[in-house]
Amino acid sequence: MFIDSHCHLDAPEFDADRDAVVARARAAGIVQQVVPAITVATFDQTLAMRERYGMALAFGLHPIYVAEHRDAHLDVLAEWLKREPPVAVGEIGLDFYVAGLDAARQIALFEGQLKLARDFDLPVIVHIRRSQDPVLKYLRKWQVKGGIAHAFNGSRQQAEEFIKLGFALGFGGAMTYSGSQRIRRLAAELPLESIVLETDAPDIAPAWLAGSPPGRNEPGQLPRIAGVLAELRGSAVASIAEQTYANTLRVLPGLAATLG
Repeated sequence: MFIDSHCHLDAPEFDADRDAVVARARAAGIVQQVVPAITVATFDQTLAMRERYGMALAFGLHPIYVAEHRDAHLDVLAEWLKREPPVAVGEIGLDFYVAGLDAARQIALFEGQLKLARDFDLPVIVHIRRSQDPVLKYLRKWQVKGGIAHAFNGSRQQAEEFIKLGFALGFGGAMTYSGSQRIRRLAAELPLESIVLETDAPDIAPAWLAGSPPGRNEPGQLPRIAGVLAELRGSAVASIAEQTYANTLRVLPGLAATLG
């Protein structure tokens, strides 16, 4: 059994065949998917993933869309956290890779959402692209209930700091590329208890879907991604599945109630 700890099933890329995508995932042994929201405008679409498919949800304001977020959206987020309890606050964080994003505004929104996570006693799913150290700084400040460092690609030292704060590290499609040497080394050497699996579908397609343009990723790819992790660690896929499943439940305790 597998849990896809990060999948944007509500994305428009799945509008034409979402039912089939979910069916393929279930046939592949994916027993749950965590669907994080990205803007208040998409909260209803995210909620629909729970109502139609029983998916686990997270609500948050993604840093990539900082220009769309307003101060009042923090109040909207608080209302949703109270009315439609999720398993985490997410996808939140900082992105210092994409050019033109307002860093100060990102930080203000990130801190506002960390405060909400603390107030609601929820873990967080954090976006950390080129921002691992600043994200760690604010996590230490607000002392939230752990969570997942999504698409981890930092250093061993940064990984250890996230782990100390009660976080698991998300590994997915990037790990399948032979050129992703640092990510593959971390996936091989970090304690397996600190790793969760994710697709970030429809994004971060694994190597076998690479092309120009790359193919659409989907949660049904997760067992094959787990196979890469098993190969890197010299482990059996069944052991990887069992431990990463347990890890995801540990860092997102609310997930247990969503499993049949």
